[in-house]
This record gives sequence, C-alpha cells and structure tokens, in this order.
Amino acid sequence: MPLNDLPDWLPDWCVDQLGDERVDVLFEARSISAVFGLRLAGGREVVVKAREDDGRAASCVAAQAQLAQRGFPCARPVTPVTRVGALAVHAEESLPGGSMLLGDTPSVARRYAAVFARLMAGLEDVDVAPPLPSPRWARWDHTDSGLWPAIGFLDERDQSVVPAFVVDTAERVRKRLLAAELPCVLGHADFEAQNLRWLDGEVWAVHDWDSLAWQPEAALVGAASGAFANASPPTLPPIESSAAFIETYQELRGRAFTAEELEIAWAGSMWTAVHNARWEVLHGDAPVSLNAVREQATERLRRANA
Repeated sequence: MPLNDLPDWLPDWCVDQLGDERVDVLFEARSISAVFGLRLAGGREVVVKAREDDGRAASCVAAQAQLAQRGFPCARPVTPVTRVGALAVHAEESLPGGSMLLGDTPSVARRYAAVFARLMAGLEDVDVAPPLPSPRWARWDHTDSGLWPAIGFLDERDQSVVPAFVVDTAERVRKRLLAAELPCVLGHADFEAQNLRWLDGEVWAVHDWDSLAWQPEAALVGAASGAFANASPPTLPPIESSAAFIETYQELRGRAFTAEELEIAWAGSMWTAVHNARWEVLHGDAPVSLNAVREQATERLRRANA
C-alpha cells in the first residue's frame, strides 16, 4: 500500500506514541475498524487499530493486555488507547503466522470450545469497566426503539424486504434472552474462525479484542457455538456441532449449565445469525445465513424454549 494513502494523522501518531516513524506498510484492512500493519524505522512491526470512539476501546485493550501478560495467545498492546479526532486508536505487537482452522463438524467445534473455555477462564478475574454497549451483533439488550439495535446505514434501507420468519425468530430469541436472570460477564463476542489462527495443531492467536461484550456467560457460549466456523460469508454450523461446543465448554470449565443457562445458550446461538440474515437481505447478498436460519430456527428455538 502506498505511504501517501495512509490517514494524515498516522505518521505523527507513530512518532508520538511509538517513538518511531513508520517506513513500510505491510497491510491495511477496513471493516468496523481500520487496521494498519506497519514496519517502523527501527525494524519493529506493529498493528495500529482505529475505530469510532464509542467508549468501549479502553476496556477492551486493557483486558487484552492482561490476557497477553498472562500468556494467552493474543497480541500484546504496546500503547494505551488514545483519542484522534472522533477515533479511538492504539497499537499492538504484530502476531503474524498460523492459518485458519476451517470446518463445522462436532470435532472441530470441540477444538474451538476448548479455546473459548480457556479464554473465558482467563477473563474471569480481569478487572476492567464493562465495555458497553456490546457489539451490535451481540446487543440484544439495547434500549433503542424496535427489534434491532439502531444501526443507521442498515435502518435507512427498506426493512420490508426482511422475511417475516427472520423477524419472528429474532423477536422470540430476543424475548428469551431478555427474560434471563443471569449475571453478565466479560467475553469475546466475535469468536469466529476468521479471528483465530492455528499452528501445528494448537491455537496460535486469537484476534479482534475490540469485540468484547458484557453479557451472560451462557449467552456468550451460545453465540460462539453458532459462530465458531464463520469465515466468509457467515452462516450457522450444524445443530449437533453447536451442541458439541456447548457440552465441551461445560466439561472443561467443570460446571454444568442449569436448565435456564442451556436455554439461553441456544437462544444466543441464533441472535448473530438473524443479524447476519437481515444484513444479507438488506445488502442483496447471497442468502447463506438466511437459509441457515430458515433450516435451523425451529429446532434451535425449541431448545431455547423460545
């Protein structure tokens, strides 16, 4: 990527926060956040992340730093979160390498569940302010009017194209999740194949710590059980694979979920999928999540008691 294509604020930020000038741009990625892989003049490689400052970033980066310090496989932040205009910006060490573990079978689900159990155990005693609001795809507890959390660029599109079964599923899932009387905990809410890397059969890195959420443990486990196989485009794994994920998580944490927690886990497994199905329809994308919701909603809702 040409150096002159970088944001105007980035060179001075590197000098101020990293004490070095960037020399080479290794990569750039833009989604909810803008991510820049840089090689600095001294030879160090870092990743700079910038996203709209919604008040969540400081808690997310602080939690990531504590996990990295304890040896969890994630990049170590090397700056605090700073404000650049309307952006929250920080840098972390570069942690390249590894490959995605693809597949949605029960055996693959168990491997992902083992990582998620380790991650959630590590976050138990992390002391940060709750990163609120939760990411929009895990924000069923929003206080906006209507079913979905307010997302301007989605809300301005023609909502009549969203199939009734998607809306009905979302309403039932959200009602069940909101009825839960369970404490909230800190957890990773974007636990997808595309955000993990594996090396020699072991997890090498978990990325996307911007996506920490403050929700009931069972709901976070359920969400991960429905999303672990996602690369692009996202979909739902088979029901037996989500079941294997939820079961393995309980075994490794040494605690069986209550009947209510199991229902909340199954409800959680659907919310991201209906969010993705709505996204597909509103953008005219291939109906991958939409078809998965159509095929699996009845059974997942039954297990959720929704």
